[in-house]
Amino acid sequence: MRTFLSRYGLILVLLILPVAYGIHDLQVDGNLTRLGENLKDGISNGAIWALVAIGYTLVYGIIELINFAHGDVFMIGSFVSFSFWSTLGLTLTSKGFGLFFGLLITLVIAMLACGTLNVLIERVAYRPLRNAPKLAPLITAVGFSFILQNVGLEWFGGSQRGVDDLINAQKTFTTIGGVTITHADVLAVAVTAPLVALLAWFVTSTRLGKAMRATAQEPEAARLMGVNVDTTISLTFLLGGIMAGAAGLIYALYQTTIWFFQGFQAGLIAFTAAVMGGIGNIQGAVLGGLIIGCIQQISDNRIGGEWTPAIVFAYLVLIMVFRPQGLLGEETREAG
Repeated sequence: MRTFLSRYGLILVLLILPVAYGIHDLQVDGNLTRLGENLKDGISNGAIWALVAIGYTLVYGIIELINFAHGDVFMIGSFVSFSFWSTLGLTLTSKGFGLFFGLLITLVIAMLACGTLNVLIERVAYRPLRNAPKLAPLITAVGFSFILQNVGLEWFGGSQRGVDDLINAQKTFTTIGGVTITHADVLAVAVTAPLVALLAWFVTSTRLGKAMRATAQEPEAARLMGVNVDTTISLTFLLGGIMAGAAGLIYALYQTTIWFFQGFQAGLIAFTAAVMGGIGNIQGAVLGGLIIGCIQQISDNRIGGEWTPAIVFAYLVLIMVFRPQGLLGEETREAG
């Protein structure tokens, strides 16, 4: 009975909102176009949360640390992106290959900047506390979150700052089954999908990826087998930062606003996605991000934005009740 509830009860939980509003749309509108728009927007937003969630799940899977500063690394990624493309001279009049290559270079710079920042945070703040009680690095992570927030505050001030809509984010790219696909939707998926695929290949197929998996499974045994655990942990932070930097660029172009406090909300949502999918599981982090993105969009559009956080966390609670290890299961030392 417990197995049945864990498997099929979970499916029912995930389908509550889409099925309820799908039936409503069929009765009122005679089609599912509105629900399709909600799910499309949810996948686009969820792609951003998925990239940030990967950073949380990678770090936790390796050293079992919740890196609360990670959401603010994502914020720095947005700030670096805006600053760099402004330096390149990209404006609303930029078009064609100049705009494409400018944004491509900006993406690389944002990823490298956030990856380097994450490695520095690990080296300065977390490595000296690796053998300390777990509360010490946890509080240090919170402290670094505040430090990065204040860096952002000094950088662009305390108000939300609009950025040039370089890609005409809400312009229609194509229409599929009555659902409008915008430039922003294409950007989110076109950047996220290859990065996630490359990361999955790297972790499963390369020597360094195998070292990461060995370290996550049992650090001391990995060290005895010749794995440089410190280098492997630094690599993990580098990869997490790279994903956060990419998410920062997408967010800036998608929302056309940046804010020093954006990392706080993004961090909460992304960490929730990582837990929902199964902390330590890359595919789970992506799945959790996409699910939360869809829940948010349906709630914002149908119920009201003021209820969205409560609904997201209600989903998390229900999923944890039916499947405490997350949707795809934990991949951590405790789970082994």
